[in-house]
Amino acid sequence: MLTSFKRRDFLKMGGGITLGAALLPSYLIPRFSKANPGIAIQLYTVRTEFEKDIPGTLKRIREIGFEYVETAFWPKDVTLAQAAKYIRDAGLKVAACHVEIPIGEHQATMLETARAFDCKKMIWHGWPEDKRYSSLEGTKELIGIYNDAGKWAASQGLSFGLHNHWWEYRNKVGGRFVYEWLLEGVDPEIFFELDTYWLKTAGKDPAQIIQLFGSRAKFLHLKDGPARWSDDLPKDNPDPMTPLGQGTQNLPAIFKAAEKNIEWLVLEMDQVSIDVYEAIKESYAYLQKNGLVSAR
Repeated sequence: MLTSFKRRDFLKMGGGITLGAALLPSYLIPRFSKANPGIAIQLYTVRTEFEKDIPGTLKRIREIGFEYVETAFWPKDVTLAQAAKYIRDAGLKVAACHVEIPIGEHQATMLETARAFDCKKMIWHGWPEDKRYSSLEGTKELIGIYNDAGKWAASQGLSFGLHNHWWEYRNKVGGRFVYEWLLEGVDPEIFFELDTYWLKTAGKDPAQIIQLFGSRAKFLHLKDGPARWSDDLPKDNPDPMTPLGQGTQNLPAIFKAAEKNIEWLVLEMDQVSIDVYEAIKESYAYLQKNGLVSAR
């Protein structure tokens, strides 16, 4: 399990402007209507570093400035209890957990995950593409599954959310994009974690989608880089990503759109061409230097 950490291996057990590191003009800095959203990092970003040293990796994340993480899937020889201890020992907390849809045996796993990490936000990671998204009938079937999962999670005192990739925003069924059917048909109690990079990769304007989802979107995945479509994407082989502010994402517009409703901003990089810790550090510094968010 530790030899290859592509997303699909975990499951076996997202035209803007380039901002670089420059400060934004004060009029572009968003003023969130409530307290600034929390900042977290998706641990999928450091999956390769986990091969070498899980406690050391988490310690470096904390030293960079993060207080919260979003969990994904752990190596099969690491129990949830062990993973939770690693996180606590590093001085970190969990903002949300990526999980399987709570059906059958996955229900018990979700409950165990929530207890281990003392976290109530459970998010279906959404990988790989479900071919049912290729038809309206299949899409409606999935909406029913999500709604049942959300009801079950709520009955256990948990909040259930959905994370997107590109296909929900590229596939059209019944004359509409899949995401339009999801927004209309998924129960309001289910929240969305919008991956801004995959939105742009699919040819959409992330800021417009964030505004469209309104209060339904509670989490954002923040990534920067080329964000262009490639036939390698379905093979889980995206172009290397960049630190925030050094790619094609229009981050000022994204943050402006997020002002009213977003509760958590989650940094994630699927692949990077530089040292991953440097990429994380530069991304965190971008957020801090521009006064966009503050850590909880």
